[in-house]
Amino acid sequence: MYEDGTWHLVPHLFRRALAILPDLTPLRALRDFRLLWLQGLVTSFGSSMTMVALPLQIKELTDSPFAVGAMGAVELVPLIVFGLYGGALADAVDRRRVILLSEAGLGVLALVLLADSLLPHPALWPLYVVAAAVSALSGLQQPALGSLIARIVPHDQLTSASALNFMRGQLAAVVGPSLAGVVVAYAGLPFAYSVTVVGFLLTVPMCLRLAPAPPSGAASRPSLGSVVEGARYAWSKPVLLGTYAMDVAAMFFAYPVTLFPFLADDLHATWALGLMYSAVPFGSMLVTATSGWASRTRRHGRMVALGAGSWGLAMAATGLMSHVWLVLLCLAAAGAGDMLSGLARHTIWDQTVPDELRGRLAGIEVLSYSCGPQLGQVRAGTTAGLTGTRPAIWGGGFACVAAVGLLALALPKLLSYNADTDPDALRRRAQKEAVARGLPEGTAAPETAGA
Repeated sequence: MYEDGTWHLVPHLFRRALAILPDLTPLRALRDFRLLWLQGLVTSFGSSMTMVALPLQIKELTDSPFAVGAMGAVELVPLIVFGLYGGALADAVDRRRVILLSEAGLGVLALVLLADSLLPHPALWPLYVVAAAVSALSGLQQPALGSLIARIVPHDQLTSASALNFMRGQLAAVVGPSLAGVVVAYAGLPFAYSVTVVGFLLTVPMCLRLAPAPPSGAASRPSLGSVVEGARYAWSKPVLLGTYAMDVAAMFFAYPVTLFPFLADDLHATWALGLMYSAVPFGSMLVTATSGWASRTRRHGRMVALGAGSWGLAMAATGLMSHVWLVLLCLAAAGAGDMLSGLARHTIWDQTVPDELRGRLAGIEVLSYSCGPQLGQVRAGTTAGLTGTRPAIWGGGFACVAAVGLLALALPKLLSYNADTDPDALRRRAQKEAVARGLPEGTAAPETAGA
């Protein structure tokens, strides 16, 4: 065997194969990151139960599609308002405290759902109240979580940490709803809510074990003025502005998930509807499962544009294909493009935003990746009503590609972003290195302070 002398290539090929696997360094080396990752994993699986059970319970109580759809309406406004306020709060108080109290609050809301489901005649109104309250607490918590990750993870491991967090979310998105559907179908709604409650009983102690994360320097009280200050900073940075704009454009023009049931009917493949919903996160998961290369990337701005453009192109192909398996392949390719863009966006945010503004910018991030899909659903449904399902999908995909191209031309600094030369990235790296040496947060190393 290997008589041709190629045996020596085997170790090299093995190393090359390992190089594309996710970098697990943040999980191995960083205790707080490990706690947050596990907390997010448990919370995601527990929340999957509620995500399936809550709309099903509303359907059973009302038998009204409008009543089920209204849940999204009551969730959107609290997410926007409390997402922005949560960003200001994360910059003003201990981020660990925000995470802990919001996690405990989410656990109490899960108990409310469980108690309501156990009543002889469950009430409808508590379901909407809980949905709005969950959205508000999630809006408060997400900026604190995002800004804490940026603080505790070393500069050179930020891409790896983002990939691991995305992988956790994708695993929950693919497996969680499927498992939840089985639990709800065979064990009932109260059991599903009980699983969610048990999940929070596990995650609250994890949050308690996190190290304190007090605000950097002299923090101002959370207020509308502090939110505006964060928005002004984002507006003044073309690189950040480009990441937000490309994400919103991609989701607005090419997020046709609401049309999947109609597309399945059009393809005479109603059996494939579930596969359509899971194909996008599956494609994303393939990217994160082979994301070892991403930690060596420096041109993250080009990666944002490439990923967003690929998402639009793949969605355009989805609308043009007439075979269901090709449609599923295109949807998986769209998910891969979206993850490519997402990894790069989060890396740029974590590499460049100063810690004293990180919470407020994280609140803006919550706003951008929450509103984009919601607006995209409205665009897709409205367009489909005028042109039909397929034109609404492929037309939106091509519009996404055009929008990404125009934004790339309008914001050249995004495409030229380089993690090794960008002044904001160098300044943030210097601040983190100073903190590692025991200096106060916000102190920059002399050689890079003026970069």
